[in-house]
Amino acid sequence: MSETETPREEPAHDVLAAEAFAMPAPDPSLRHGPVRLPEDPTGIEEPHDVLAAEEFAMPAPPARAGAWEGKPRRRAGLALGGGAAALFTVRALLRALRRR
Repeated sequence: MSETETPREEPAHDVLAAEAFAMPAPDPSLRHGPVRLPEDPTGIEEPHDVLAAEEFAMPAPPARAGAWEGKPRRRAGLALGGGAAALFTVRALLRALRRR
């Protein structure tokens, strides 16, 4: 069969999996009632457990001297690079126009 031929009209034969494999209804005997948790074995009524994150806080690292020093230099480098690229582009366009 060549690639330029159009296929014949035929009935749809692809079936979605949801239609081919129907899901049964839920089984009521598998459902359970409300969950009843056991009492606290220590016998203490009020909340007394503490999360480890609250008990043992992680200290912040010490601030480095000059941590923000590199940011202005980076901006200046980007501006200088952008200016050089613009100058190069203008120069190339002027040369192309002169050759015409």
